[in-house]
Amino acid sequence: MLVQEKHLRAIATLILVFMSVSLAIGGEPAGVTFKTLTDRLEISVAGQGWANYVFRDKKTLRPYFTNVSALTGQQVTRHHPPRPGVDSNDHATMHPGIHLAFGDLGRVDFWRNRGRVLHDKFVDQPTGGLRAGQFSVRNRYVDGDRTVCVETCRHEILVRPGGVLLIYDSRFESGESDFYFGDQEEMGLGVRVARELRVEGGKGWILDSEGRRNGKAVWGKTARWCAYGGVIGQHHVGLALMPHPQNFRPSWFHARDYGFLAANPFGRRAFTRGKSSRLVVKRGKTFRLRYGVLVYSVPAGQQPDLNAAFRDYVGLPGKIDKTR
Repeated sequence: MLVQEKHLRAIATLILVFMSVSLAIGGEPAGVTFKTLTDRLEISVAGQGWANYVFRDKKTLRPYFTNVSALTGQQVTRHHPPRPGVDSNDHATMHPGIHLAFGDLGRVDFWRNRGRVLHDKFVDQPTGGLRAGQFSVRNRYVDGDRTVCVETCRHEILVRPGGVLLIYDSRFESGESDFYFGDQEEMGLGVRVARELRVEGGKGWILDSEGRRNGKAVWGKTARWCAYGGVIGQHHVGLALMPHPQNFRPSWFHARDYGFLAANPFGRRAFTRGKSSRLVVKRGKTFRLRYGVLVYSVPAGQQPDLNAAFRDYVGLPGKIDKTR
């Protein structure tokens, strides 16, 4: 009964958001919408700015989502670039918000911007809908004149009972040569949270599916999901990283109290002191990697049902009908 009540409260909150937006624009629900600029997509959910997807940046040399907000309006990722005198300035070009990056991909460090991830094109143009939007991109991982591999990534932005769910569904391949994913802490899907949500210097906390809290307990452990959140104003907001259980290996979590969290399935030696991990992708073969990131908001004093959100993510069909 308690779980049902939590779901009903979450659904009621989403309905109120959509009703308020509908009234503001004459009764037509806004849903998920995109505005395409020369270097980014501006993404809105329920009539308000939700995030930017930046696909060209002179300093952060890979695509990323930045200035991500909960449906109740609180920004949950650090401002990018960091605001002088307000945000901490560490890793300024490496932690832009939500990003997929690799410190060792074919001997190249794409995490620290020593290689470039080039946006080739939109494979599927941004398309919105009442409860979902989606787009697909083709990215080339390049080292000088050499292309290490090509990534095709499908992103979906879905309004779910637990909040707004961002999906990464990436396929990596090369028709020219073999390539590999190496073994480092700095690999996988990462998020950098807003100042107010940090454990150190903020009012936030890190929590994983096994009940472990904060960086010391969570770092280097595997879990179904791991969340970074806290209270801003009248709401408990945050982000939950959910590696898909069909990935080639469970993810270890690289958790830092200063505001960073990454889900990394590649760093076996980095996290466990075990045998070094090197995932080789043969020429002409495809390697698939999937993640969900839930941006949640509940009233202060309540906890989101992240186990239910994880089950919801895993149970989604391969492609969402954006019109429903």
